[in-house]
Amino acid sequence: MKQVARNLIDPLAGFLRGTRLLIHDRGSMFSEQFRERLRSADVEGLRLPARSPNLDAYAERFVRTIRQECLDRMVFFGETALRRAVEQFMVHYNTDRNHQSLGNTIVQPEVPTFPAVGEICRRRRLGGLLNYYYRAATG
Repeated sequence: MKQVARNLIDPLAGFLRGTRLLIHDRGSMFSEQFRERLRSADVEGLRLPARSPNLDAYAERFVRTIRQECLDRMVFFGETALRRAVEQFMVHYNTDRNHQSLGNTIVQPEVPTFPAVGEICRRRRLGGLLNYYYRAATG
């Protein structure tokens, strides 16, 4: 696991590059040495509370969403393509996609109120796999 931690925090190609938190369960593989290695790269290992199975539901729901809407519909030739797809999906997920659990609103909308009139436009991500329709501001 020490080697895994080194790979995760690698400054050039590490998955946690530019990340401040790593949320993980209380598995024995996430030892104190593992967490210490993360801290050396300014990544805080945040352990989930004991006996909290409901916390997994949010992560599992997100994994199911990204798989159904994005990853299962693409073929990747290398890690770079996978990273780009995940990054584009995250932008779509937070700025374009409505969330039923939030009253069918967008997590981080670009504009606070949406215009009622105007030309309908489409924003395409990942070659049209992810689409967002909006009204262009008039004026």
